[in-house]
Amino acid sequence: MEAAATTCYRHPSYETYVSCTRCDRYICPDCMREASVGHHCVECVKEGQRSVRQARSLFGGAVTGAAAPIVTYVLMTLNIVAYVVEVVRSETVDRFGMLGAVLVDPSGGQYYYKGETYPGFELTGVADGEWYRLLTGAFLHLPPDASFGVMHLVFNMLALWNLGRVVEGQLGRARYLALYLLSAVGGSVLVYLVSPETTAVGASGAIFGLAASFYVINRRLGRDMRAVNRFMAGFLLWMVISAAFTSWEGHLGGLLTGGLVTYGLAYAPAKLRTSATQLAGGAVLVVLLAAVVAVRTAALTGAA
Repeated sequence: MEAAATTCYRHPSYETYVSCTRCDRYICPDCMREASVGHHCVECVKEGQRSVRQARSLFGGAVTGAAAPIVTYVLMTLNIVAYVVEVVRSETVDRFGMLGAVLVDPSGGQYYYKGETYPGFELTGVADGEWYRLLTGAFLHLPPDASFGVMHLVFNMLALWNLGRVVEGQLGRARYLALYLLSAVGGSVLVYLVSPETTAVGASGAIFGLAASFYVINRRLGRDMRAVNRFMAGFLLWMVISAAFTSWEGHLGGLLTGGLVTYGLAYAPAKLRTSATQLAGGAVLVVLLAAVVAVRTAALTGAA
């Protein structure tokens, strides 16, 4: 008596005599996946992938290897698109740039705010509840007609491209994005503390945060620090020189925030380098920054 023909469990019209070495279901060549012994079916391969624990870096992020630095690409795109919008609509900087507290008259003129408002003058800035400026200002840059102009954007994007790829590869995408945004906000908070009457724009605070992160990462990994030290010395020198036409407060605030965040990721005890713990640490930092902003606002407006 002739045995009944066996067919692929996914393609019943295909006759086959090869079975999956894990589940024994018959599979055709299209469904075969090479295994250390024999072949596996598609479902068994997927199940095996789900059960394999993903490799993690020293800093808790998923190891991306040679994966494309997607977050860096997205951040660069957002900065460039924001600049195009800014060029088309010049009022974008006034509306979304980092500004702590000024009085604005009906014609748009800005005046120092000393804790009092006057008829016809409107309080504008973070002190008036526009907290979004703490972040949106980090995606804008000096307009083309400014002294530094478009080079402000070009230099920041070059730095983001060179630093971002390295830091993203080490921290993983989620932690890298959190670092970037926290550094940007940290820079804006220092601007608010020191120069609330000054409009500040640029990704420089976040970039300086990446520079600090790059330093901590290399130190934690035990790499030769001579070249890294020279790089950081040049970055700090640039912070001093650029203070003539950009916000040194934003630079320093981003540097300190980025260094603090990465230090926590790099040197926390191994049992605390979990996603949940790191998320909680990030939330605590956000609360602290918000508290600083609230206290500064109360001092400016006399609401304390």
